[in-house]
Amino acid sequence: MKFSIAVLPGDGVGPEVAGEAVNVLKSVGAKYGHDFKLDYGDIGGISIDNHGTALSKDVLKICKKSDAILLGAVGGPKWDDPNASVRPEDGLLALRKALGLFANLRPVKLFPFLRDSTNLKPEVVDGIDFICVRELTGGLYFGKPKRQWTTTKGRRAVDTMAYNEHEVERIAKVGFELARSRKKKLISVDKANVLESSRLWRQVVIEVSANYPDVDLEHMLVDACAMRLIQNPRYLDVMVTENTFGDILTDEASMLAGSMGMLPSASLAGVPTADSHSLGLYEPIHGSAPRRAGLDMANPIATILSVAMMLCYSLGLNKEAVAVESAVDKALEEKYRTYDIMQESCTKVGTKQMGALIAERV
Repeated sequence: MKFSIAVLPGDGVGPEVAGEAVNVLKSVGAKYGHDFKLDYGDIGGISIDNHGTALSKDVLKICKKSDAILLGAVGGPKWDDPNASVRPEDGLLALRKALGLFANLRPVKLFPFLRDSTNLKPEVVDGIDFICVRELTGGLYFGKPKRQWTTTKGRRAVDTMAYNEHEVERIAKVGFELARSRKKKLISVDKANVLESSRLWRQVVIEVSANYPDVDLEHMLVDACAMRLIQNPRYLDVMVTENTFGDILTDEASMLAGSMGMLPSASLAGVPTADSHSLGLYEPIHGSAPRRAGLDMANPIATILSVAMMLCYSLGLNKEAVAVESAVDKALEEKYRTYDIMQESCTKVGTKQMGALIAERV
């Protein structure tokens, strides 16, 4: 089968981890007889340098014509001026909005061989396997008004957390569909005791739940959820939440898996079901880590596992997705580790070697 993949390496360690993920994708193609056509483009800081914008129209056209998009990371100190009119993150936000990528899936799974890499007791983290569904194109990051200004009493700023029922309804459906395919348990995370947007969120989620009588729905305040992640993470299976809460909670959850370098993500334009596949953007949840750039240190596993999600959710290649996940599992079982998950009696490897080891085991 033939597929068109847009590859946006980005900034910092992005090109390094994306390069290893591409090598794994090529191994999949060679083994299973698929042809992955790769179209490269700039995004983020490098796009600002080369094109004056964080996402050019030409790159957006490439993405729209693709079956899926693989992204490395964006940002870095070079572009961190708070007064800058264009920032690297603008490219990622614009891409999500232009392609309608409203559903961000972030699975959190602890590989058994990394049980001693977390800061929590093994009996707390053993068996962790849940997924966070984060609404991605609404809330504080996109709401208006959003501005900063100066008054006679000093500087002020405002951000707006805004949602409409359609936005909540469609992300709730993603959560319910995933829950239906797993343990039939969905936790909806909000702050309904304080925020009007969260009260609307809860109302709509309850309404959507009527179409999923086989799924057990539980509501949880975001602060309680933050505590539950540390206290009893195995309680979780599928949780759905708004943009800002999901951003924070999943970064917290990454520590349960040993490192942010272990967690992939998928941003989808549709509701994933067994019979449908949609355009998606696939990227690690970690940032560009500019201090690690060019040092062959970054952990590529999150980006490689993002390729596994791509194979599953956008390309419909479930067998191939499992093969990639198994290859990661084998490399870890054989005690190969990048610096961030290094343990005693293990072999420390760099970005390139870890990528090669996984590609060989596909």
